[in-house]
Amino acid sequence: MDLTASLEAPCAAERLFELVDDLSTYPQWNGLVHHATREPDNDSAWDVELRARVGPLARSKRLRMVRTVRDADSFTVRFVRDQADGRNHSPWVLDATIVEVEGVSTLTMHLHYGGRLWTGGALERVLAEQITSGRQRLLDLVAPTR
Repeated sequence: MDLTASLEAPCAAERLFELVDDLSTYPQWNGLVHHATREPDNDSAWDVELRARVGPLARSKRLRMVRTVRDADSFTVRFVRDQADGRNHSPWVLDATIVEVEGVSTLTMHLHYGGRLWTGGALERVLAEQITSGRQRLLDLVAPTR
């Protein structure tokens, strides 16, 4: 499954990058990310708990995500699942890029998931709901105070 979403925010690219570059900020604005904690000995790795409700069922998934690309000059970041347990796991890859034009920053995020969890379109529906609600929470965090 591949999903791409974008957002325009009335802020500098640096401000938006601060929030998408650090997975521990995601629970503030992304309802799918229930918890994300940076590893103590590795500032590029996080323990992430995803949680979502699919109909009457609640599902959760723990992932170890590692930032493999971070370019603060081009406002680009990539996180890749890396469980470090020696087993083969379904891939999760999250790319984020921000482009600023005249004080408006456009964030584009692309998620690739190569597994079979929540088959039959359920994952796509959950992600679409979280993207919609998360856009406003992220805008609230970066928008200048009125």
